[in-house]
Amino acid sequence: MTETDSVLAHITALKVILRSYFYFNTTNIENHFLSVLIEDVQQKHKEALRVQTETLRVNTILIKEKVKIFQLVTLYTELTVISTVRDRTLVEHELLARGRDHEEWREKHLRRELEKIRTDQLFQSSFSQRKSKSGSSAAVSGVAGIGKTTMVQKIIYDWATGKIYPHFQFVFSFKFRDLNAINCRINLRNLILDLYSYFGNILGELWKNPEGLLFIFDGLDEFKDSIDFADNRKNTEPQYMCTDPEDECKVSDIVSSLIQHKLLPGCSVRVTSRPTALHLLEKAEISVWAEILGFVGEERKEYFNKYFEDQAVAAAVFKHVEENEILYTMCYNPSYCWILCLSLGPFFTQRDRKQQRVPRTITQLYSYYIYNILKNHGREIESPRDVLLKIGEMAFTGVSEKKIVFRNGDLIKYNLQPSQFLSGFMMELLERDDSAQNVVYTFPHLTIQEFVAALAQFLTPDRGDIRKLLSEAHSKEDERFEIFLRFVVGLSSSQSARPLEEFLGPFLHQTICGVIDWVKEKVEGEIGNTGSETGKRDLLNTFHYLFESQNKTLARVTVGSVETLTFSGLRLTPIDCAVLSHVIAHCDTIKHLNLQHGSIRCEGLQRLRPVLHKFQVLRLGCNKLGDSGVKLLSAALRNPVCKIQKLWLWGNDLTDSCTKDLSSALSANPSLSILDLSNNKLVDSGVKLLSAALRSPDCKIQELQLRDNDLTDSCTVDLSSALSTNRSLTVLNLRNNKLGDSGVKLLSEALRNPDFKIQKLHMWDVCLTDSGAEDLSSALSTNRSLTVLNLGGNKLGDSGVKLLSAALRNPDCKIQELCLADVGLIDSCIEDLASALRTNRSLTDLSLGSNFFTDRSVPALRSVILTCRSLEWIWLWGNKFSSNAKNQLKSLQDTRPRLSVEV
Repeated sequence: MTETDSVLAHITALKVILRSYFYFNTTNIENHFLSVLIEDVQQKHKEALRVQTETLRVNTILIKEKVKIFQLVTLYTELTVISTVRDRTLVEHELLARGRDHEEWREKHLRRELEKIRTDQLFQSSFSQRKSKSGSSAAVSGVAGIGKTTMVQKIIYDWATGKIYPHFQFVFSFKFRDLNAINCRINLRNLILDLYSYFGNILGELWKNPEGLLFIFDGLDEFKDSIDFADNRKNTEPQYMCTDPEDECKVSDIVSSLIQHKLLPGCSVRVTSRPTALHLLEKAEISVWAEILGFVGEERKEYFNKYFEDQAVAAAVFKHVEENEILYTMCYNPSYCWILCLSLGPFFTQRDRKQQRVPRTITQLYSYYIYNILKNHGREIESPRDVLLKIGEMAFTGVSEKKIVFRNGDLIKYNLQPSQFLSGFMMELLERDDSAQNVVYTFPHLTIQEFVAALAQFLTPDRGDIRKLLSEAHSKEDERFEIFLRFVVGLSSSQSARPLEEFLGPFLHQTICGVIDWVKEKVEGEIGNTGSETGKRDLLNTFHYLFESQNKTLARVTVGSVETLTFSGLRLTPIDCAVLSHVIAHCDTIKHLNLQHGSIRCEGLQRLRPVLHKFQVLRLGCNKLGDSGVKLLSAALRNPVCKIQKLWLWGNDLTDSCTKDLSSALSANPSLSILDLSNNKLVDSGVKLLSAALRSPDCKIQELQLRDNDLTDSCTVDLSSALSTNRSLTVLNLRNNKLGDSGVKLLSEALRNPDFKIQKLHMWDVCLTDSGAEDLSSALSTNRSLTVLNLGGNKLGDSGVKLLSAALRNPDCKIQELCLADVGLIDSCIEDLASALRTNRSLTDLSLGSNFFTDRSVPALRSVILTCRSLEWIWLWGNKFSSNAKNQLKSLQDTRPRLSVEV
């Protein structure tokens, strides 16, 4: 009988005595004794949890100090948790799918668009998306190694020490990994007693106050049983719902019933999971969804400062990481920070290490991680190569089957004896967890498992056809092998293999050659197949292989003849951009790079900075580059060897703040001929600065796109002055700006200048009315350069078009393409327009669509089409013609070759 059971027995005996001798209600005395007992158990529980959670064990790979014990509060670094969960159906791999989104979400947080949640706020109603009277459930998502389990440990520790959640009387924490060992039916009472035996029979009293209970379930993605939730929208029910904590049922039913508040209604539940398993909770009664983003900003640096006792070493290691875009981007994840510290620390603490050999690729980093284990523990076993091969084969099977938890049977299958774990060598490669009923083993991180799996391919004496294996792995659509493949290609490089060969012997030359041939085939097969998103993603992944290989010759051979690279529409991370920069740096033939709609931001552009000057055509539209991004581009434009001729920067959140640098660069750049700055916020002050560049005789811009830039007539004084002196600009687009009649009047003055060189002028929807048409008409009568004029979307009306018709009659007018679509024309203006066009000898294209012409205008339009012999295309869509009138007009295109009538 436990101590708790003994106390309960005494309470029962006391009740009998009191009823027998005193004959009064004993309820108050009984409640007092129970309260004291519950408080005593609570203190015992808190003390037990405090002891369990107050320290963190951190592997060091050192012989003298294999594991360092830290106080949790000393080492723990706060993680950024947001009150939103990203796409729950997204296939997860922290260096791939999730990594692509990470920088964008980090930026959103920095702009305060995302709400950060503290761990003590997870059950606050203000964050709840679904209200429930029966309790609260929270789901916390995060990729592998992001800190879900450590956060659970911190929550339990903080509760046990009275810092958070005072309204919870008891907290019970379970790992799904441990629950996998329970193969029989069980009730909630025994589930708790298996872990916390000191509760005894007091649990029956706790069931009466479920509002004071918090259940934490960690690692849903590791649970082997299926969990079934009711879908209220379809009125379906799960297979079984457990409603009594004393009833025996499957573990999965207990978990689902707690989350759904069918078991102990009123209790609170928190579940952690990788993104891959979140879909299991979509039908559950989840009140709060949250995601751990990891470290943001200075939190990264703080981890390094806490890891290294010597702050000089911490600063040196972090500086190296910060300067390496590949390694730095990994630092949002605490597990990656741990691997970085373990692998890089010796380079800055041991005198025999040369800092020029410090790892720069992910493969090199993990090679030194294994190297350090071999250096410190390699003598403990007879054949490290043989053991690594066996562990690697087991790891490869795990990657193939998406398996990260191994048992004694798995080790025996690969001729690994559990007794070998007495050696530090094995303890560093696999972590042993014997807290569950069955002993389980895991690699410290999924990527370490993938690296060891890749390493095994170079150690086996009878590898067979490595290219076949790599092709089969690459064919998996869920990308489970993607990091494995990068490691395999990276290990074909002598830089990554050399430190490991010191202890493992030479890698198989046949395997190395086979890997290089496979990469060559992949690049050659994908380089011209970028028409689809899948094709672009495949090529980008193959470029990652080239980067990991650090094989400059291979990059030149495979990509050296390519002239165009297009990844438009593909979201690119800073790592992706760094990889592109590496590949492009070794290829001098690439002239055209298209990264439009890539969301690369300024940070991605920073990674491309070394190669920006090499392209002739650079498409960077819709990338959220911001002013800081354009400052980087301006530096590239100033480069004396800059080859950029065409530059697209539309839709990049640019303001007038960037135009000073850009204007300076344009004034000195002799190569740039096309510049698209549309859909930004340059405003008048920005265009005034650009106008200064246009006045420079060294500015060679021929086409300038300024569509949708919030411009008004205030900028047209400077712009008009620049256009009057500029000798290169031939195309100007001012569409969708509020220039008004006064602005167009000033531009008309430039049109009259005999030195005016603009040939194509686009002024769709610039708030032009008939009042401004008179000045424009006068200028068009004398202008000798303008051949394309777009005035669509303005409120010219009949009176405005009558004024323009006068200019069209002038034999000196050279207009070839005229757009008067959607300008409010009616039948009354058609005679003036037709009269002008009958004598015009230059017009080839005419757009009169989206006006209000009716059948009354058909005779005049027929006359124009038949008599204006230069006309090749006329657009009449969107008017008020009858079917018969449309047929009449359409039939006219048969009267001469190359004539097209669209109606």
